Amino acid sequence: MRKWENLPKRMQNDAVRPYYERLQKKKVSLFLKRCMDISLSALLLAVLAPVFAVLAVAVRLDSPGPAFFRQIRVTQYGRQFRIFKFRTMVNHADKMGSQVTAGGDARITRLGAIMRQYRLDELPQLINILLGDMSFVGTRPEVVKYVREYTDEMTATLLLPAGVTSEVSIRYKDEEKLLAGVDDVDDAYIHVVLPEKMEYNLQSLREYSFIHEIKIMVDTVIAVFR
Repeated sequence: MRKWENLPKRMQNDAVRPYYERLQKKKVSLFLKRCMDISLSALLLAVLAPVFAVLAVAVRLDSPGPAFFRQIRVTQYGRQFRIFKFRTMVNHADKMGSQVTAGGDARITRLGAIMRQYRLDELPQLINILLGDMSFVGTRPEVVKYVREYTDEMTATLLLPAGVTSEVSIRYKDEEKLLAGVDDVDDAYIHVVLPEKMEYNLQSLREYSFIHEIKIMVDTVIAVFR
């Protein structure tokens, strides 16, 4: 982790400091976390290469547009990066409405609905993990406009890399249904859903341990197959 004085100015606040000091005592766990990220992502990318090829072709055949969806997200220390996902919506969907997806969103393709149900669209994020943009477990990477709405305490989640899964991802795996029928999806997400999710994310930071992250990964696999 960076020294306190090297954190972005926005993160150098009294609400973040307790989280920072706790994580400073977890250097061994953080080292093991990165070792697991590198080794497991490299292994899975090699093993799943045929699956990637099949899904990429299927996405292209299902609807016009590229196989991958690339979007700017925010990770550790507020750094911006381009996330890798299989495209599950019509091409340029991010320019046709909210950056949050609600249930019944007409922008979702037929294949995209199936991929989202089993989180197959998330597989390319193994590339982001290997590159160091993300981790297997951590706060989901938000788009810039939502990160700007973070309170001082919420910025503590940027002390660690963004993650593919988390306790929040399991609890809110049907988030799209929660936003179904809402008139202003962005407003509901920023003022209702995001604060609720951040309570769990911050709790995970307070209780951070490498063993707990392993448990979350196992729980995620179980939740997907359920």
